[in-house]
Amino acid sequence: MRLRPLLRMIALAGTAGFILAATPAGAVEAKPDPVLAQIVASPARSPQFLARDAARHPLEELTFFGVAPNQTVIEISPSGGYWTEILAPYLHDRGTYYAAANPRGTDSAYANRENAAFDAKLAADPARYGKIKVTEFGKGHFDIAPPGSADLVVTFRNLHNWMGGGYADEALAAFYRALKPGGILGMEDHRGSDAQAQDPKATSGYVRQDYAIALAQKAGFELVATSEINANPKDSKDWPEGVWTLPPTLALKDRDRERYQAVGEADNFVLKFRRPPQ
Repeated sequence: MRLRPLLRMIALAGTAGFILAATPAGAVEAKPDPVLAQIVASPARSPQFLARDAARHPLEELTFFGVAPNQTVIEISPSGGYWTEILAPYLHDRGTYYAAANPRGTDSAYANRENAAFDAKLAADPARYGKIKVTEFGKGHFDIAPPGSADLVVTFRNLHNWMGGGYADEALAAFYRALKPGGILGMEDHRGSDAQAQDPKATSGYVRQDYAIALAQKAGFELVATSEINANPKDSKDWPEGVWTLPPTLALKDRDRERYQAVGEADNFVLKFRRPPQ
């Protein structure tokens, strides 16, 4: 029997929705894993991360990407560990979690500080983090995991950085190599306005959704689905300090702080791609 693709939207908890680009007729939507839900709600997570869940929707987003506890998952640029605190315990017993962090020994003081903080975080809780495989990701450093080993690669609000650094194509090619045939790439970033041409360097921090899709397709990926989980219609995308004007950065400090807090975090696209099975 042939199943015909269709578009549809479903609401999650009244606030988050999925727009599926190729859902077979009659398919049953994935429901959040209760174990994953328990980890997301755990008080063991950092309070500042828990406070951001209302804007980031980690349970819904990981469910949308299809994460499972027996998978090999690569997170690109774990930064302070927001997703590490969820993925590491979830994959601890049956799966494998690669954290593709900043390259070591660079001239970037920021990258070195971030690495040191991430290393300290993992060392402080070996019961949760002792099985993490830390690899390197950055310009000229793309050996994030053995080729063809990953079920899922996830990256959150990073594409604009690779565009700014001039290595977006190389990054996406690395994800393609690391994934098994049929493996999934989950990508989130700040959604730029369709009314403006895309800055190839993404200096404002915003990336047009169609531009991001085209970059992934150029690398060989197939678009599976898009989601409005992290959409924010209040984001006009024309801020004086780009996306960093908004929370959580609040680049203007106390200037118009209440205004930008009322807007909230940026409008973000969430995209699900697949490395073709063959």
